[in-house]
Amino acid sequence: MSIEQLNIYGKSKLEVAIERYQAFEPTEGYYLAFSGGKDSVVIKALADMAKIKYDAHYNITGIDPPELVYFIREQYPEVERHQHKKSIFKLMDEATMPPTRMARYCCKELKEHGGDGRFVITGVRWAESARRKSNRNMVEVDRQGSKSKKSIEYREKFNLLNDNDEKRMMIENCTIRGKHILNPIIDWSDEEVWEFIYKFNIPYCKLYDEGFERVGCIGCPMSHKSQIKTLERFPKFKENYTKAFERMVKKRNDKGLETTWKTGEEVMKWWIN
Repeated sequence: MSIEQLNIYGKSKLEVAIERYQAFEPTEGYYLAFSGGKDSVVIKALADMAKIKYDAHYNITGIDPPELVYFIREQYPEVERHQHKKSIFKLMDEATMPPTRMARYCCKELKEHGGDGRFVITGVRWAESARRKSNRNMVEVDRQGSKSKKSIEYREKFNLLNDNDEKRMMIENCTIRGKHILNPIIDWSDEEVWEFIYKFNIPYCKLYDEGFERVGCIGCPMSHKSQIKTLERFPKFKENYTKAFERMVKKRNDKGLETTWKTGEEVMKWWIN
């Protein structure tokens, strides 16, 4: 597939993505969640193409690759940067366990802050994982039980009212955080993301040219392949994790918590295997 290929309504994925921005644009503008990865640079470029109002925000995790941090600083100085009080290592001390696929407390604290009460744009895509494909479904924008008039108008305008395929849905209503989320490229493939980047000459982090498929947090357990690759590529970060695991083991012992780990190295081996 290509972002230029027309669908049955005579529209390309590129056109549809832009229309998604325009259809739900709030008066105060969107809150664009920017990480510096390939999907982020695409949704920001699309926001400019759509000529909509937005402000972009980057949450500093402290464990992003240096190349990514420099890239954002040099190429996207207009993006607002947010530094959190607690580091990943402080969070591990408090949790007394490493972050895992099931216990993603690090994402909640370091990456998902901001945008409360706002309409947030993200680069989430189904192609990223089977979990996202099954969990990130369309929920009508719903305020106190009544559907958003703008959402209904959009679906009628683009012939979506009779479409029962949930894969066409791109809006999420996050009631817990009090914010709405727009995923404008949720149905784009990896190939279509790169096609857009090359076609419009969008700058991207050089780590992708070194074979990295993801350029987010170093050691992130959500992708085992990426976890191994980043810890090998950035040994200082691996060392810092191991030291934090050592402190974590001591804290578990001091609290009398059950554990089979004796050293930080043992925790590291368990974490990456």
